[in-house]
Amino acid sequence: MPLIRIAEAASLLGVSDDTVRRWVDSGALSATKDAAGRAAIDGAELAEHARRLANAPKDASGVARSARNNFVGLVTNVIQDKVMAQVELQCGPYRVVSLMSSEAVRDLGLEPGTVATAVVKATTVIVETPGGKAS
Repeated sequence: MPLIRIAEAASLLGVSDDTVRRWVDSGALSATKDAAGRAAIDGAELAEHARRLANAPKDASGVARSARNNFVGLVTNVIQDKVMAQVELQCGPYRVVSLMSSEAVRDLGLEPGTVATAVVKATTVIVETPGGKAS
């Protein structure tokens, strides 16, 4: 059972240490002591709590798609030349960057302040962990 200290849990969830302590005090999360005697939260319980807290804006397009990684956000920057463009979106705490044709930018009406959905469909996702074995 991985234990995650209060400060690290707060950092992972984007909240303050005090907020995590309030969740513990209210019973929303349970804490135990780690090997050093500091308050810590079971990693699986924290993951479930994070899942419950996730309030990503809903994609209002009504489009059905097979890709499950949809990030609704605000276009923050568009850099383009005659052929290609770089479009940056702020999707909650995440910055998503897309490269596309300048024609697509014009057709979609993308400019700073536009609400858009980034749809990610990747064949490869790399997952890293600190302290893992290299192969």
